[in-house]
Amino acid sequence: MATPNERSALASAAAHARWAKEDDRAGATAKARENSPASIEYWMRKIDPQERMPRTERLKRAGNAKAAYWKAHALKMRQAKARKAAEAAA
Repeated sequence: MATPNERSALASAAAHARWAKEDDRAGATAKARENSPASIEYWMRKIDPQERMPRTERLKRAGNAKAAYWKAHALKMRQAKARKAAEAAA
């Protein structure tokens, strides 16, 4: 059985081989980017799935939802780091 380092090296080589054959890199990742919390379109769909709001209002609310998500994410990261530091110090 391969070690974790060997599996990582094999996966990395496979990923590089896959991207070496890709003609349309943007197209290959478009669906993932559209469904990512980093995309404003993702938040627009979450805020107003039926698109009933005016676009400007949807954009404002989506921007707020996106900012709230990333602020909460940053807080969770800080808390996790603090927990790990406390565990390491103990």
